[in-house]
Amino acid sequence: MQIVFTDADTVTSGDMSFAAFERLGDVVRYGVTKPDETAGRVRDADVIMCNKTLITKEVMDAAPNVRYIGVLATGTNNVDLAYAKEKGITVTNVPGYSTDGVVQLVFSYILELCGSLSKYRDSVNAGDWKRSRSFSYFPYPMTCISGKTIGIVGYGTIGSRVAKVADAFGMRVIVNSRTKKPGCAYQFANMHDLLAESDIVTLHCPLTPETKGMMNGEAFAEMKRGAILINTSRGPVVDEQALRDALDSGRLGGAGLDVLETEPMREDCPLFGAPNCIITPHIAWAGRETRERLLAVAAENLSSFLQEKIMNKVN
Repeated sequence: MQIVFTDADTVTSGDMSFAAFERLGDVVRYGVTKPDETAGRVRDADVIMCNKTLITKEVMDAAPNVRYIGVLATGTNNVDLAYAKEKGITVTNVPGYSTDGVVQLVFSYILELCGSLSKYRDSVNAGDWKRSRSFSYFPYPMTCISGKTIGIVGYGTIGSRVAKVADAFGMRVIVNSRTKKPGCAYQFANMHDLLAESDIVTLHCPLTPETKGMMNGEAFAEMKRGAILINTSRGPVVDEQALRDALDSGRLGGAGLDVLETEPMREDCPLFGAPNCIITPHIAWAGRETRERLLAVAAENLSSFLQEKIMNKVN
């Protein structure tokens, strides 16, 4: 059985073991696969393992032996699920593997934007503390997050975990989601109230026709002046030009973004160089422990499929 990884470099920089897959079949690994290379590379595959590689109708038709596609992520929008089902190809994903990493990154943004830590580090490294007349100097703004209001948009696995951590910091938590979750300990609010009341808005909602571009100029105008926006969900949820305008004008006090409309960042991205804007290259899931968990579950998914005990099937 041939197991083809089409974009292994998205999950390893040489620090991950693929032994669990090698015990199940002959593994062929490609670091990155361009769209026009995919069909040729999977033509002899029985199993396709992919992260972001597009697995289209044409790709599946070019791979007559394929009976399983394992997505090395939670989202499966890169696979034509309807056609896979029509062809009897099982597709699985890895849900919930990155929750801890995303939550950690959310609060990394918050603590940096509220504490100006990197500015103070750079200042000390430049010798400013050596020259200070006082034992302490504080030219950069700092604010305590205890007592501040955090608005969480999307109250699934990640959003609910963010709420618990925020609660531990002494923050007031308000939540917006498509449906009110039973047993939720926090206040539910409509989007207008959430935007108006929150010092920090953090997005954990899926990308849908309803959420695409929902954080636009009108939404930013509803937010508190000086509020912070965090986005670790999907880039197109945010109107990037509108966010740049809100940051330039001082309407928003800062932003932390791990996702953009186009990834990698395009040359003319309006957020490049924006003030008080931290952009990271889609790394919330990239911690070593998180990637180990991802590959372990993906291997277990495939092993279960081979034993006809399918786990995490999405089609």
